[in-house]
This record gives sequence, C-alpha cells and structure tokens, in this order.
Amino acid sequence: MPTRQGPTRHLIITGGVVSSLGKGIACASIGRLLINMGYRVKIQKLDPYLNIDPGTMNPFQHGEVFVTDDGAETDLDLGHYERFLGVPCTKGSTVTSGRIYQSVINKERAGKYNGGTVQVIPHVTDEIKGTIRGITGPDVDVVISEVGGTVGDIEGLPFMEAVRQLRHDVGRDNVAFLHLVYIPFIKAAGEIKTKPAQHSVQKLREIGLVPDFLLCRSEKPLAKGVKDKLALFCNVDLDKVIDLPDVPTSVYEVPQVLIKQNMAEVLCRRLGLPVKPCDMHAWDLMVGHIKKPKDTVKIGLIGKYIDHQDAYKSVTESVDHAAFSHLLKAEIIRIESESLEKDEHWVDKLKGLDGILVPGGFGKRGFEGKLKAIRYARENRIPYLGLCLGMQAACIEFARGVLNLAEATSVEMNEKTPHPIIVAMDSQKDVIAAGNLGGTMRLGAYPCTLVKKGSKTSKVYGNVEVVSERHRHRYEFNNAYRAQFEAAGLQFTGLYIPDPSQPEKSLVEIVELKDHPYFLATQAHPEFKSTPVAPHPLFRGFLGAAYKHKTGEAAAVSA
Repeated sequence: MPTRQGPTRHLIITGGVVSSLGKGIACASIGRLLINMGYRVKIQKLDPYLNIDPGTMNPFQHGEVFVTDDGAETDLDLGHYERFLGVPCTKGSTVTSGRIYQSVINKERAGKYNGGTVQVIPHVTDEIKGTIRGITGPDVDVVISEVGGTVGDIEGLPFMEAVRQLRHDVGRDNVAFLHLVYIPFIKAAGEIKTKPAQHSVQKLREIGLVPDFLLCRSEKPLAKGVKDKLALFCNVDLDKVIDLPDVPTSVYEVPQVLIKQNMAEVLCRRLGLPVKPCDMHAWDLMVGHIKKPKDTVKIGLIGKYIDHQDAYKSVTESVDHAAFSHLLKAEIIRIESESLEKDEHWVDKLKGLDGILVPGGFGKRGFEGKLKAIRYARENRIPYLGLCLGMQAACIEFARGVLNLAEATSVEMNEKTPHPIIVAMDSQKDVIAAGNLGGTMRLGAYPCTLVKKGSKTSKVYGNVEVVSERHRHRYEFNNAYRAQFEAAGLQFTGLYIPDPSQPEKSLVEIVELKDHPYFLATQAHPEFKSTPVAPHPLFRGFLGAAYKHKTGEAAAVSA
C-alpha cells in the first residue's frame, strides 16, 4: 500500500438554492477524477432527516434503498458513488440525524457524558465529526462528504456547524468546501441570473462557511462574463468557478466536463496534493459507447413505483451499463404492474418488448400483474430477468402455470395458502411477528455457490464456483417444493449453503428455466454491484439475450 503524503484531505460538498440539483453526481464525478489520478478515495452522505436510515421510507418519497456489502440500508446517492468510483461503500458511508441523535442519547443514558448537560454543541457536532473521521485511515487520501439538503435548512444546521469546525480540527489547508448552486435561465427575460447563487453563498457565509469552489448547475454553459460575476460577488477564485451544465446524453459525461475545466488539477493544488496525470481512457471509451450505439433494445420494467424515476435507479442504471457493453441503447418501457391486472388488453402493453424485467418490492399490490408479465415472457420465450421479489414471482408463476398449483403464492400475500411456494425465513419469523421493520431484513453480501455447471447462470458468471451478491429480503423459496420444480424444468442454479452437511437448509439464490433463451431470476439484488465500466454479468447476459431476441438469433438457435 503506497504511503499517503500528509494527512487525509477532506472535501465537503454543500448545496444551495434548490434540492435535486445533482450533488451526488457531482461528488461521485470529482471522486472519479481523483481515483483516475491514483488517489484513494472514500465518500459518504450526511443526511439531516431523522430516520435512522431510509429502509422504512416510501420509495415514492425517497427513491430506492441502496444496500452495501456490510448490510447498511442507505440513500440512493451511495449507488451513484459506487457506480462512478467502483469503490464499495460501507455503513460508515451513510449518516443521518436520526443515527447521530440515537448515538448521543444512548451515550447519555449510559452515563458517558459524566452527568453533563447534553447539547447540540458540542455533543451532536462532535458525533458528526466522529463519523466523518471514522472513515479516514492510512489507506485513504481523500474523504468526500456530501451534506444533504440545502443551506439554510433548519435540520441541516448541526451538520453545517460540524463541518465548519472540522477545518479547525484537521487544518485549514486539509479541507476544501465546494458549494453547488443553481444558475437559472429566465426565459421571459432571455437572461441567466446569478442572484440565487449569490444569496445562497451569502447564507453559507452567515453560518461561518466560505466556499473554495462554486459548482454551477445550469441548463446551458455559462459565458465567461457570468463566471466573472460569480467569482467577484461570491468571493471565489475564477478558476474555481466550475460550470456544470446539463449534459446531452448521460450523467457519465460529467467527469469529462470537469476535466475540461482543469478541476482535478485545481483541486489538487488547493489541497496540497501532487498533480498527477488523470487517466480517462477507460471512462472516455465507455462514454463513447453510450453516444454511438449500434442499435436499440426495448426492455419492459414491470413494477409498482413506476411514476417515481428514482424508485428503481440502480436497476435502470444496470440495464444501461449492460447495454453500453453490447454497444446498444436500452429503451426502458416502464409498465405499472397494476395496469396489467386491470386492463383486459394487457397483452398489448407487452408486445414488442425484447426483454422483461421484474425488480424487487414488497406487498401484494400489483403482484398479480407481475405474474402475468412473467407468464408472457415464459410462454413467448422472451428473455426474463427477475430480482428478489422478481425471483419469488417467477417461482409462483411456474407453480401455477406449469405445476398446476392454482392457489400457489407467497405467505407474504396469503398466510393461509395451501401451496406456500415462498415462506418467511426462520430468522425472520419472530421479527415479522413483532413488527420490527427497520434494519431487520437479511441484508448485505452473502456467498452464492453456482451448482449447475453448463447452465446459463454459470456461463454468464464466467464459470466460477462462488459469487457474492447483496440481499434485502425476509422471504425465501420453500425447499419442500424443490424436487417438484426441478422435475418440471426449473433449475436451482445458485444456492447459499451455510452448512454442506445439511443441504436441505440451503437457500435458493438463483433459478433458471431450461430450454428457454434466457429466463433467470435471483433472490439477490445484483443491480447494487453493477458499474458502467464493469456491468453485472446477469444484466449483461440479459441484454445480450434481448438483442438476440430482437434480431431473431435466439429463435434461429432454438429451431
């Protein structure tokens, strides 16, 4: 491990004017540049909301829940971090006000403060600083901390004070503040306006923070006169006013936008780090594939949170990653699963699809619509990929459609079903009964043994024996039905085997339908491990099969 030069440096990214400007993408893009220069980077999200984590939050409100290898349920921005950086996040990469206050209160109850009055300053702010310093170490050159929300939010003030104090604690030269602001274009006036950014910086300075860099989000590139004005009135050096206009094709173009403005070099000089060459070759090649696809495939995404773009963010990103690797563009058709239940012409919504994907989820709403889509994929030999609930649904559909077990379902949907194909895990039964929902699922990475050599599953994974995938579930396939399923043609190609001497206790991880072009489903969430330069094997195989379906190759092979 190379020796770090000097102390760990810190980048603190805050936001102003409005939310949803893309702080997470900006953080991840900056981290990508540092990694391409050879620096070792860790990144974290500081979220001011009072939930301990987003695990029990509605996807319509918050988007997807991203899961780390060590079992943390986190904000979806950690997905951006991992996809851009290629560096696994951990529990230390996610911090919420709820977690901070819980820790402080637990310490107070245990007498850790020696009977003193517990206050926001210093106790809460010290706890926040401790979480930031907690991910530093001899193998970390730069820590990037994104503060959620916008400057001026009441709930975010303890975090702002904590990062202000951090500069004093670790040295001014070792901390840089980057403030992301919105520069609106007023169509009626035909002008770009800088006043919202100026007021945001003014508010930031009122609480003791002075930005070193201004990251300017806008619909179109900023003219030099606008950047001069921002530098002057926001008291930021001109070379540190960074233009971040909307990119034409993909968010993966953002690192290229930054490198053209010498962001990496200027940042290193500000932090006292040696300026190294920034190797963008692999990244540029990937972006080139995005911009010049040879063809398009249509992928049907069947879910119940379709109206929220971020509810299946990692899934849609993983589909795109796999498409890039085949020089394809994926046209993702979002289909509300409930609509397949209510529309007598539901088949028309699935016609013309080159692949069908059912992602994870919970509850019975829209479940029967997912089963219809899976049946359509099975019977019409359309490539299918099921994730978590998508695997459970595939097994239930097979039980009904092939084994003729008409009332087969999951106990999650019907506790009294005569054919419980999916049952609660032994470790989850007491948890479910108690209603203790937060952070109690089977979470994080587990090994999966690929037990069927020559299967499509084995081939797409490169014929390895064991893989590791992340999980987030309470229910599993009922092993009492395994022999019946396999005899009818549904193979169990991946298993979690905690004890080889008790194979009956193995957990079904991956299923595959024999004599089908591509019908794979996994209990895991492989979307959490896909990156644009290293697409996940299951998704890559799925997109390859979808393109073969479109071009007729799959039909020719099966004939």
